[in-house]
Amino acid sequence: MSSSTALSGRGSRLAALVVGLCWLAVLFDGLDMFIYGSVLPHMLEQKALGITPGRAGDLGSYATFGMLVGALTAGTVADRIGRKKLMVCCVALFSLASGLCAVAGSVTVFGLGRTIAGVGLGGLLPTAISMVTDYARGGRGALTVGALMTAHHAGGILSAYVAKWLVEPVGWRAAFWVCVVPLLFVPVLAKAMPESLSFLVAKGRADEARELAARYEVELPAAPARKEGADRWAALAGLFRGGEWTQTLLYWLASFGGLLLVYGVATWLPTLMRGEGYNLGSALTFVVLFNLGGIVGMLVAGRASDRFGAPRISAIWFALTAAGVFLLSVHMPLALTFTVVFLTGVFLNSAQTMIYATVSLRSSPGNRATAVGWTSGMGRFGAVFGPWLGGQLLAADHGSWGFTAFALAGVSSMVFIGIAALRTPKRPAPSGSHQDLLAAS
Repeated sequence: MSSSTALSGRGSRLAALVVGLCWLAVLFDGLDMFIYGSVLPHMLEQKALGITPGRAGDLGSYATFGMLVGALTAGTVADRIGRKKLMVCCVALFSLASGLCAVAGSVTVFGLGRTIAGVGLGGLLPTAISMVTDYARGGRGALTVGALMTAHHAGGILSAYVAKWLVEPVGWRAAFWVCVVPLLFVPVLAKAMPESLSFLVAKGRADEARELAARYEVELPAAPARKEGADRWAALAGLFRGGEWTQTLLYWLASFGGLLLVYGVATWLPTLMRGEGYNLGSALTFVVLFNLGGIVGMLVAGRASDRFGAPRISAIWFALTAAGVFLLSVHMPLALTFTVVFLTGVFLNSAQTMIYATVSLRSSPGNRATAVGWTSGMGRFGAVFGPWLGGQLLAADHGSWGFTAFALAGVSSMVFIGIAALRTPKRPAPSGSHQDLLAAS
């Protein structure tokens, strides 16, 4: 990932502008991602579009499959057209796709809308993280990216309130019309967001880069020493040389279970909680608490990992997540349930990030981006599988097993990352920036 550009004076204000615009874009990303899970209980109750629990799980997986495609292609597209243009395209894409969902007259059209939205959602987040990394103040890259990640969970909180305020009185389509509103943000983003200096330098557009740097009083980043090209395949092969293949597979399996858990719970939490006897208002409050926990978890997990080690914290966090998710299958007093949901959000959302931290810190600097990127990519298959699994359990009238199945996914990730933690890394890497691990989220 690109190195941070040192800033001073007006450059600091430029950093605030870039981070602010990216934060809003990621907020809309989170809103669009979580809105389906927030309105799903109502859609199932009203049998909207003839939707069934099994079909609902498929629809949830369509969006995460689109995110897989978007995440895997974002880097290549950004290298061609620029990070700014890609961000603008992604926001426009998932906003328009939400409009398609809002007017859909069939499950097929609705599913197409969610798939297209997923492509935009998957492409936006890594691009936004790369952008804020370019303009972060020296020594504050990880903090800046961590702050950006809170926007995704803030979007999840917003989705719950949108559903709570609009779905019952107006209908589920109104919630998706709200997700079209970010389209108004597109011209603002296109006009106010500067292009990445690293992109301009890497593309040899030196005059544009110097003009932008002079305008905002920032230093130009160093030009890349060489092209990556085929070296990416050599870096991938390096993940399997010698005894590294076992460590690589452990990371991939842990990431698969972790993202299965993250997206399975994100999609089905309100529906499963309604199945446990809570009303829609309480079920949506759980979404708010879950995402508030995610914000807190992102801010505290890094500190704990710096002190006790990322793989150890990840294993412990997954164990606590599994316990919390399993407890949600037990009907407890409402206040206690609220507490469990909040704590589950704290541990779940940051446990996965600590897998990336482990990979990042145990990889050589030259192979770090490849190692983290492929660990994230393999995990995305779990993100596709999680919503589908929840739908199949509900369709088979085994909804009570939903939380148990997701808890078992947490246990599996705990075991795999725990085994990896016990193995001594062959290539201990010096402490570096954490941007790569955050970008993979």
